[in-house]
Amino acid sequence: MPHRNSLQQGLHHGLERLRPGHAHHPDAAPPGPRAVVVGGGISGLVAARELALSGHSVEVFESSAAWGGCVRGHEVAGLALDAGAESFATRSTAVADLATELGLGELIVAPRPGGAWLHFERHGQPVAQPLPATGILGIPGDPWAEDVKSAIGTSGCLRAAADLALPVPKRLAEGTLSLGSLVRSRMGSAVLDTLVTPVVAGVHSADPDTLDVDTVAPGLRAAVVEHGSLARAVAALRAAAPAGSAVGGIAGGMNRLTTALVEDLRARGAVLHTGTKVVRVGHDAGTEQPWSVTVADADGQRTVGAARVVVATEGPAAVDLLSPLLPVLAEHRPAAGAGVSLVTLVVDKPELDAAPRGTGLLVAPGTAGIGAKALTHASAKWQWLADEAGPGTHVLRLSYGRLSAEAARLADADDATLRHQAVADASALLGTALEEKDVLGWDVVRFDGALPFATTGHRDRVAAFRTAIEALPGLDVVGGWLSGTGLAAVVADTRSRLAVSAT
Repeated sequence: MPHRNSLQQGLHHGLERLRPGHAHHPDAAPPGPRAVVVGGGISGLVAARELALSGHSVEVFESSAAWGGCVRGHEVAGLALDAGAESFATRSTAVADLATELGLGELIVAPRPGGAWLHFERHGQPVAQPLPATGILGIPGDPWAEDVKSAIGTSGCLRAAADLALPVPKRLAEGTLSLGSLVRSRMGSAVLDTLVTPVVAGVHSADPDTLDVDTVAPGLRAAVVEHGSLARAVAALRAAAPAGSAVGGIAGGMNRLTTALVEDLRARGAVLHTGTKVVRVGHDAGTEQPWSVTVADADGQRTVGAARVVVATEGPAAVDLLSPLLPVLAEHRPAAGAGVSLVTLVVDKPELDAAPRGTGLLVAPGTAGIGAKALTHASAKWQWLADEAGPGTHVLRLSYGRLSAEAARLADADDATLRHQAVADASALLGTALEEKDVLGWDVVRFDGALPFATTGHRDRVAAFRTAIEALPGLDVVGGWLSGTGLAAVVADTRSRLAVSAT
C-alpha cells in the first residue's frame, strides 16, 4: 500500500492550508494603491504577486473553493497528487524562475527517461511505439528516421521527405495559418494523422486544423521560410532549444507552486477570498480609486474600490464582466475552451514496475476500443512519485476530451462510468491486464472550458482585444485564453503584462 514520508506529509499540510475557508486578513495591509484581482488561478495569483511586489495593496477574489485553477492538488489512496497540470515546458525559464523566487528551485526535477509512446492503428491492428525522438509537436525533423518510418511506413516517409525538395511559397509567411494546414501541405496526411494529431490532441484537446500555428508553435513558420523546409525548421528549432528535457516538474507536484504563491501573497499582506464571485466591475475616471468591484459571497454583496483591476478569469467570463464598460469587447468574446475529464487510478500492479510503455501514451483519435486521448504513467515519469508510492504501486492518469461527439459523451459520463473505462483503457494501452481489484484508489477531476482553443488568427484577436482595453487605464486582463495553453506561456505573459503596465 502507498505510504507517507516527510515530503508527502508536508504536501498534505500544504493542501490543508488551501482548503475552503474565509478570507485571510493580515494584521496590517501594506500601504500603497489598492489593486483587485478577479480570479485565483495561476494567472491571478501571479498577477497578484507582481502587484504586491510593485507596492500595491492587493485583494484577490476567487469564486470557487480552491486556489490555483488547473494547478491544484488532490489525494488518492493516501498519495498527494496533482489534480491538473503536472509539468511545465522548459522552452523558457519563466516557470523555473518563478519557482526559484518562491523557494522551490531545488525541487525542480526532470522526468525519468523513457519518454512518451504513441498508440495508433495500422491495418486495423493496434500499435504502440515510442514517439519519434526528433520532432516538435510530433512533426519529424528527420522524415527518414527509423522511428518515423515505423509509425507511418515507407510511403508516408516518401511523402514527408518531399518537404525537403518542395519550394516554400511566399504566401506561407503571410496571413493566418493552421498547424494542420502547414503539416499537411509540407509532409502529408500520414504525418499529420499518425504523429501530430495525437500530440496536439493530448496537449491542446484540439484538432490541428483549428489551431493557430504561430500560437501553438511560435517561430515555426518563420523557421520554415528561413530553412526552406518544415523538417529542417524543426531540426533547427530543436538544435537551438535548451539542453535537457522539454518539460520539468516539481518534486511533490506542481500544486506546490500554488501553495507557495498563496503563502507568499499572505506574507506580503494580500487579502485572499475564496467562494466569492465578482458580479460587476465599474469605472469612474478622474478619482483616486476609479474602479469599483462588486462581489457576492455567503454574506451577501458588497463593493470595494481600487486604483487597479486585473481580470484573470476564463475568456467568456472576462468579456461578459467587462463589456458593460466597453461594449466593443463583446465582439472579442471567445468560444468556451475544451473541457477535460482526468481519471486518476492508483493501482497495485508490480508488472508495471518495468514501465512497459515509457512515461505514458498519446492516442491517435478514432483508435478503436480506446476512449482516452492520453495516459500518463505518473509514477514512471517522476522519481519522487515512484519513491512515494513504493514498489508495485503505480499512479496512472487518463485524459478524456471532446474532439468528437463520442469523445464528448464519454468525457461527460458519470464518475463510475469513467472509472470503468479508465481501467479498460489503461489495460489496453499499457499491455498489462488490470482489474477492478487492482485499484487502490481513484478520483475524477473535471475542468470545464479549461483549455482555450488558440484557433487561427488568435494572435491578431489577442492584439485587438488588448488594444481595446487600453481605453480603460488601470485595467489588465490575463490568462491562458490570451497567452496560449501551458504554464510557461501563462506565467511569462502574466508577468510581462503586469511589468509593462506598471511602468
